[in-house]
Amino acid sequence: MTLVFERVGAEAAAEVLGIVRAAFSARPPLDPPADALGETEGSLKERLSGFGGVLARLDGVGVGAVVMDPADSTMWLRRFAVLPDQQGHGVAHKMVTYAAGIARAEGFDDLAVIAREELPETLRFWVRQGFREVSRAAPAVRLHRPLNEHVVEALDADAMFELGRRVAALVAAGDVLVLSGGLGAGKTTFTKGLGAGLGVRGEITSPTFVIARVHPSTVGGPELVHVDAYRLGGMDELDDLDLDTDLDDAVTVVEWGEGLAEGLSDSRLEIRIVRAEADEAPLDLVEAPDGADPRRVEIVPVGARWRGVDLSAL
Repeated sequence: MTLVFERVGAEAAAEVLGIVRAAFSARPPLDPPADALGETEGSLKERLSGFGGVLARLDGVGVGAVVMDPADSTMWLRRFAVLPDQQGHGVAHKMVTYAAGIARAEGFDDLAVIAREELPETLRFWVRQGFREVSRAAPAVRLHRPLNEHVVEALDADAMFELGRRVAALVAAGDVLVLSGGLGAGKTTFTKGLGAGLGVRGEITSPTFVIARVHPSTVGGPELVHVDAYRLGGMDELDDLDLDTDLDDAVTVVEWGEGLAEGLSDSRLEIRIVRAEADEAPLDLVEAPDGADPRRVEIVPVGARWRGVDLSAL
């Protein structure tokens, strides 16, 4: 099966309308009903005559669509729809990523969507795509996703290790990496690859029972400080750990650091690892192969240190 995406304009209104009606009609009844159900071919022609939209085709047949609606520096995703019989096969995830690539190339700062609070699975989908709630006026929930992040998809543990190794080529003494993700997401595997790339000594394991470990360099580079922030009340407690190293001379990786480690540095890499589900198969696959356990890795550069650094090689 071949899944391809194309930018479309008003000429695709009838095809987009069919997908939108099929997808939104299959949802549970809402009060008030979804605005998308009131769309006509004429109204979608008008919407698509602006910036256009994206159409997903599986073996030549339209299975997904979204209208792209720019407003200042934000790109809104409207009428996001996947045919019911194609949901759960990676189409929605890939369509978000494709639309994000267009918006990023056009210079937009973020993506935005409106979701319904009565549909928790839909909200969960958007959160897993990197969107965060910014406001709520029942029944509508507004979510945004910044576009300065770089997304890498790791099919298995080996790929996660290699991603860490590649990141090692970009970091230097004084850099801080903040890792977040659920249990078993691959944070320690990523850190092992980072340590291998930096050429540090000592086995890198989960720091759960030792709040911080220092791994000296064997190649004259920076040390690696591996921290578990789960049991820390704040990053000021690092000062009490007697690490025998100056963090300015080391690369510091903080697991479970989201919301805590930001105080360590104004410049940092925030790395969020999300375990993929059926609708989030890697971008070059319609579905992940049996035995795969893919991850979506969102790398967000924060601060002046990372301004202009090219993450595309990752």
